[in-house]
Amino acid sequence: MATIAIITGASGGIGHALALKLASTDTHCVLVSRQTDKLTALQALIPNSSVIEADVTTADGAAFVWQQCLSTVGIPTLLAHCVGNTHIAALHKTPLAIWEDVRRVNLDSSFYVLQQFTKCLVAEKMAGSAVFVSSVVTQIGVANHEAIAASKGGIDALVQSAAATYASLGIRINAVAPALTETPLTATMLKHEAMRQGAEKQYPLAGINTASEVADVMSWLLSVQAQRITGKTIAIDGGFSRIRPLVR
Repeated sequence: MATIAIITGASGGIGHALALKLASTDTHCVLVSRQTDKLTALQALIPNSSVIEADVTTADGAAFVWQQCLSTVGIPTLLAHCVGNTHIAALHKTPLAIWEDVRRVNLDSSFYVLQQFTKCLVAEKMAGSAVFVSSVVTQIGVANHEAIAASKGGIDALVQSAAATYASLGIRINAVAPALTETPLTATMLKHEAMRQGAEKQYPLAGINTASEVADVMSWLLSVQAQRITGKTIAIDGGFSRIRPLVR
């Protein structure tokens, strides 16, 4: 029987790349998105998959995903939460409505899906693994990223605490913290060559993440090869948050 993985935000760049990687390992991918029409091409590439249309930024939406998965596919023992958004602006220029949306999409959704995931596995007395998408800006201060840093920082804290709670049950919970990654979400920012070059130069290992590179680490964290790792947020940032090379 194939392992079942729920991938939220599967229509985004990282979710799309991760689904393709997991599908190659005989995993049944349950692709979740608010707009399932965007998943048609992806599902065509993954015969062993199913689609659920839901908004996991609400508690009811997250519960619906698990109800549908359990009734139509089976018990998911893997979770990859790839839902997220961003807002780059100074704190005093961030409207409260924008902050509430950033928090809802990034942090509230993470809480809701992890709650459903752990409820399910505890009830079934099964082990499992979950991975979330944080951000490099939770690990080092970056100007004008207050909203995303606060909301993604909550994910880091959630991952650590939940990992401690469920470790004895064999449920592993981790996250990745990417730097700027080329996805549809960042396409507008990176379409200007000067902006792209400036972004590439800020990283000790020059360049910008690809969605596939981030998905590689997420796939590994979900796998048995990472079975001794839990409660970690792993930076995928070309050294940005940890090192400063010599300027030549």
